[in-house]
Amino acid sequence: FFRTPPTFDFRFFSRPLPYPILLRERREDLDAGRFRWAEIHSLPVVLAGHVMYHVGSGLVTWCMLTNNFFSTLVRIQTDRGHRVVTSGPYRVVRHPGYVGFIILGLSRPLVMRSYLGFVVEAIAAALLVLRTAWEDQTLQAELSGYKEFARTVRYRLVPGLW
Repeated sequence: FFRTPPTFDFRFFSRPLPYPILLRERREDLDAGRFRWAEIHSLPVVLAGHVMYHVGSGLVTWCMLTNNFFSTLVRIQTDRGHRVVTSGPYRVVRHPGYVGFIILGLSRPLVMRSYLGFVVEAIAAALLVLRTAWEDQTLQAELSGYKEFARTVRYRLVPGLW
């Protein structure tokens, strides 16, 4: 499915993972709607989840509007003249789309009123962090200008941290 073969085998991490997502949604539905194993009763916490959802969604949308090469696949789009994007949220961190997806994921348990959802979302966030590191390696090796960009924008996900 790649036009240009990647350096690292991303087949597992390069596509949306439908089964864990379906399991995540079903587990949260059972917890929040039917069994209420670990239900969140605090309205401010649920409202914070809604705010997080909109912030994460807005960040992902901003990334998509700023970066014409934004994709769920990890590949260098040589057929489209792939280049480094240095404007918008990419001025602050190198992978702001992943930040948005992590915020969206962590908002789900709050919106669904399920404390148990954080277990699944923590695993999903860890996988995204791992994918970010691998994608960064690929971009530095294969995308011209990315090494300079990585020296300019030092942090991958969280400014001042990583």
